Amino acid sequence: MSRARLRWNGAAATGAIREAAARGLLLGAEHVLAESRKRVPINEGTLERSGGASVDEQQMTAAVSYDTPYAGRVHEDMTARHAPGRSAKYLEGVLPESTGEVQALIAAQVRRALR
Repeated sequence: MSRARLRWNGAAATGAIREAAARGLLLGAEHVLAESRKRVPINEGTLERSGGASVDEQQMTAAVSYDTPYAGRVHEDMTARHAPGRSAKYLEGVLPESTGEVQALIAAQVRRALR
């Protein structure tokens, strides 16, 4: 009869999974940012360059934002005319389209941590 010994390091595993999920969240937020930058209305490029992605590792949430005084107004103004491919709702429109990619990025990081 053979014997096997198993040592469970639950706390270490949980920590590694949380770190991996946070990395995946950041990658996902950066993906959403990159896709939204393709739609941001461009005049001088300031709005596009002001975009950023961040992660709150304690809350396990990610954020994508544009930091100009007029970012919100440009995002919400559905009556403004923009160059082809550029539009209002440049961030909001990308979110539902990117869900699968974001989930895949997070899952890939967690899988790597579990190896």
